[in-house]
Amino acid sequence: MIQARALTKRFGDKTAVDGLDFTVEPGRVTGFLGPNGAGKSTTMRMVLGLDRPTSGSVTVNGRAYADSPAPLRQIGALLDAHAIHPGRSARDHLRWMAASNGIPTHRVGEVLDLVGLDTVAGQRAGRFSLGMGQRLGIAAALLGDPPVVVLDEPVNGLDPEGIRWVRHLARQLADEGRTVFVSSHLMSEMALMADHLLVIGRGRILADTSMQRFLTDHATSFVRVKAPGLPAVATLLDRAGLDLERVDDALHVTGLDAAGVGELVGREGHVLHELTLVQSSLEDAFMRLTADSVEYRTHAPAELEGASA
Repeated sequence: MIQARALTKRFGDKTAVDGLDFTVEPGRVTGFLGPNGAGKSTTMRMVLGLDRPTSGSVTVNGRAYADSPAPLRQIGALLDAHAIHPGRSARDHLRWMAASNGIPTHRVGEVLDLVGLDTVAGQRAGRFSLGMGQRLGIAAALLGDPPVVVLDEPVNGLDPEGIRWVRHLARQLADEGRTVFVSSHLMSEMALMADHLLVIGRGRILADTSMQRFLTDHATSFVRVKAPGLPAVATLLDRAGLDLERVDDALHVTGLDAAGVGELVGREGHVLHELTLVQSSLEDAFMRLTADSVEYRTHAPAELEGASA
């Protein structure tokens, strides 16, 4: 379990993390989301004792990371997969990590096999591709068989098979009762991976809730209706006080769920060709929630063309 209480970090006159209170519980995958500059990396660094809080505290299983006599046995982390000596082999990199924390040497072979690097374990890490480096970083995070695992952008550089593997790995670790804390900008993967979401913006918590509750609270939804007599159906739904939008050959209806719309239309004897509940994605919900917290804004190509004209 990871617990933060009034966790704050300032760099000069800039407050990167502003009084965070949260708990990352075991047995579930907690996704850590936020725009660039939101304070995610700083928060993770304070969890791992790499940055000292200006005020407040953060503990891992009841103690500060720095107070653990064998930290790799308590919490495994992937923050920067390339923070390794390029001339050292993957096997030797893990061997010295194991020796520093009293981890049996046989565990090195186990994690190399787990991440799929057993056949290249003797190669220098400096020759590894981005994806191979990520796999080595995950192996290092799992080396001590820790109850808490922190992964920052774990699928960066991985191919589709590797991305799916990380997703299943995170799920398996949580199912074993471990605490799994994952940060990623790939919303489609987070939607498939996380049970719970912690969203921050400008150093403050914007949401701390289950995935389902987050989508319910922040995603938009509508019922798409297609019918051969669409004008008559539209008149019926409008008279019922529902909000309608005509989009091509369909109606987008809000104010009633799909079953309710179907029953209303069916009672009047209309034929329906489609009745579908459409909900916006996690990405859309995230963008809506964090719209006021984005530090760096881009512009649409049309706007750029207009500015240069």
